[in-house]
Amino acid sequence: MTRIVWVEDQSHWVERFKPTLESTDFNGSPTDVTVFKFAEAACQYIKQCPDADAPDVALLDAHMGGNSHAGLTVSRALQKRWPDLPVVYLSEHSGTDIEQAAFEQNGTLDFIAKHQRNVEAVLCWRIQAVLRQQRHQPGEIATTNSDTLRSGSLSIDTRTWEVFWQGHKLMNPTNPRRPLAPTPRKILRFLVEAAPSPLSTWQIADKLDADPERFSYANYRQHIRTLRRAFDQVEAGDGGFTDRCREGIGIVTFGDQEAYCWRPDHDPAR
Repeated sequence: MTRIVWVEDQSHWVERFKPTLESTDFNGSPTDVTVFKFAEAACQYIKQCPDADAPDVALLDAHMGGNSHAGLTVSRALQKRWPDLPVVYLSEHSGTDIEQAAFEQNGTLDFIAKHQRNVEAVLCWRIQAVLRQQRHQPGEIATTNSDTLRSGSLSIDTRTWEVFWQGHKLMNPTNPRRPLAPTPRKILRFLVEAAPSPLSTWQIADKLDADPERFSYANYRQHIRTLRRAFDQVEAGDGGFTDRCREGIGIVTFGDQEAYCWRPDHDPAR
């Protein structure tokens, strides 16, 4: 079954699109659409939903009840609970700063304008594409067991947060006899789990439960620098990993949005 969680406060849109979604075969099985009219109710559901019933895709309105940040609030809760969950917006605010914020801050995969020709079909096409991308996305992350996260030559023990690159444990670049500090290891795991989407300073602060007034882009950048040097250390300390990052492979700077993303070396887009 394909499970879609939809947050939409206007009944006429639900009445228009829900039958179409429920009658569409996205993966050879029935489609279940759960609708929430309030962001608060959706966030409560996200906290309490068993992982076995986790949605396959989230469909969000952006502006609800006079609050232009309602959709972003729900997206933030979704990404915190299920970092790999595809998030698609269906909104009347396409082309505005709301759409920009959605893409920059919340790892949104698509933003669909409600007022467009053939929008019902467009919505189904886009959801199908997102689900297909989720199944076959570049740099696919796999787990050999429930305690190991893998991406290419990288593996992370999710119990101890220890990181291994090409079979070697990442250590503190300033003192190779000491382990890598916890915060850089956590940041790396969050980046790998979110790939191919970037994570901004704001998102990382949220995942670390850090004080957003104190955790700045300078802090984030310093931890990224430490991580890159730790990778370099494994590769004979010649700076090769850092050089590849500048070329778009590894821990990559994402535009001008104070964000980074993980891009493994087997990404076919390169």
